[in-house]
Amino acid sequence: MPTVQANGLDIGYEIHGAGPPLIMLHGATSAGREDFAAQIPLFSKAFLVHVPDARGHATTRWDAADGWSYGTLVEDLAAFADALGLATFHLVGFSMGAMTALQFAVRWPERLRTLVVAGITTQREPRTSVARRLMDPTWIDRNEPRRAAVLARRHDPIQGVDAWRRLLPAIVEDIASQPILGPRDLRRIELPTLVAVGDRDVFVPVDHAWGLSRQLPDARLLVAPDCGHEIVARRPGLFNEACGEFYRSTEAIARGRSTGTWQTTDHPIDIEGGSL
Repeated sequence: MPTVQANGLDIGYEIHGAGPPLIMLHGATSAGREDFAAQIPLFSKAFLVHVPDARGHATTRWDAADGWSYGTLVEDLAAFADALGLATFHLVGFSMGAMTALQFAVRWPERLRTLVVAGITTQREPRTSVARRLMDPTWIDRNEPRRAAVLARRHDPIQGVDAWRRLLPAIVEDIASQPILGPRDLRRIELPTLVAVGDRDVFVPVDHAWGLSRQLPDARLLVAPDCGHEIVARRPGLFNEACGEFYRSTEAIARGRSTGTWQTTDHPIDIEGGSL
């Protein structure tokens, strides 16, 4: 896996396909190649897909004991894009990655062609309470030993043995204290956006996702039925189809945002035998 130096890190990432640049940001405790395993083969038919691992996760070495904040993740994303020469790009974020994506979009909306955020709320609860329970290493050891083994296999080789046990509490504490994005912040995200949520997401009630989509200037909402938090993995067909329609319907705007113009194109995004 290649790495790129950005914001004081050696960020591990995968790159697939060809076309307009797209960055995909994974959820807390996971890795890019795992969260988006069902999207990468399809999206890479239409985009040059970049899938970085967040600091402290999988292939991007960082000890959470040295500090952790979503603000730093936003700076990591900006530095990653700069290091790869991506002036503007499409952005997809799931859960933790979706919060990073929203905060990036608030700070630098002009750098994004489109935005997809899945499994995120801008409200502190119930996200914080659920995270405190499900991301407690002691609780995981007692109730989900298989998950503990997965976390060790995913993170130990690069981060060091048991580094994930410091990472998870640090993420939770930041969720509990990070600044809340309000309506004034969200109105800065003047670009095509897709908000996606499962109807049984314990972190994100559907009405929170609906409220988020209503506060964004140009947003659509996807609610996946009979689906929990991991919408990209649990309902990949529905999610991919919705993204395909979203990208097709916003291609002219995205192309204009990439060049500073609003010209339409005679070459729509299409994937033979796929959904995009």
